[in-house]
Amino acid sequence: MRLRFTVAGALLLLSAHAVGAPGAADAADAIRVRAAARAIQPGELVVLTVTTARPVDALRVRAFNHDISAFRLAPDAWRVLVGIDLDVTPGTHVVSIEAPSATPNIESVYPLRVRAKLFPTRSLSVDEAFVNPPAGMEARIHAEAAELGRIWKTSAAERLWTAPFVRPVPGASASRFGTRSVFNGQPRSPHGGADFLSPSGTPIHAPNAGRVVLARDLYFSGNTIVIDHGLRLFSMLAHLSVIRAHEGDTVTAGQVVGLVGATGRVTGPHLHWAVRAGDARVDPLSVLALLGKQEPR
Repeated sequence: MRLRFTVAGALLLLSAHAVGAPGAADAADAIRVRAAARAIQPGELVVLTVTTARPVDALRVRAFNHDISAFRLAPDAWRVLVGIDLDVTPGTHVVSIEAPSATPNIESVYPLRVRAKLFPTRSLSVDEAFVNPPAGMEARIHAEAAELGRIWKTSAAERLWTAPFVRPVPGASASRFGTRSVFNGQPRSPHGGADFLSPSGTPIHAPNAGRVVLARDLYFSGNTIVIDHGLRLFSMLAHLSVIRAHEGDTVTAGQVVGLVGATGRVTGPHLHWAVRAGDARVDPLSVLALLGKQEPR
């Protein structure tokens, strides 16, 4: 996979010599880290390229109190996708990097300086049916939330994609990731995806290769597909009118997996695309900026 460093807006590039463990030979040069991101803020994806002074068999990475998978680019080079969740507090957060099989052991820390981001808030008066679901749906809603929680924790141990990520439907996103909504005076969870106002029946393409781990109707998101891209990177495609994939299917980048619709708790046809990177909710547009196909200007 080739990481792009230019998009319509410039990406932030940071390089650093990570600090090696005390007593390690040539510690200052043992691990080097280069970061690429649109911004180091909540809701953003950060792509780390880690180079080791000599080939190592594995890389152990941890950030925001979670283990993060790395995949090999070359004998001495690795890539790590670090998601900054919407709820991460501003400040300096440490990414710890260790090559446990190296002799002597190689370990380092990389400071990720997260800047504050002000997300917009909108207050709307809507039909009460869109604010509080019927009492009879409570058990279903809790069961589906628990199922998604289990899915986010289980993923293929290897990277399932090699091609660049692609837009699932044509056109620009019509919503702002992270927007906080207040319906009838009641705060709701922030908007955790990108909405595309495509006409009903528009083909939906898999953002990248992976395995379909969910393909069915859910209360809030309607007809929904979740694709595991491996290494705990997931795409969720919601509100479909028709699902054209089955759980267990292997899909390729750009493959049609369904059609745009208005199922679930929505007022009109559109595609909702959400991305999970590890335990983080990240803006799908940041994934396209960093890992996507170069688009003509």
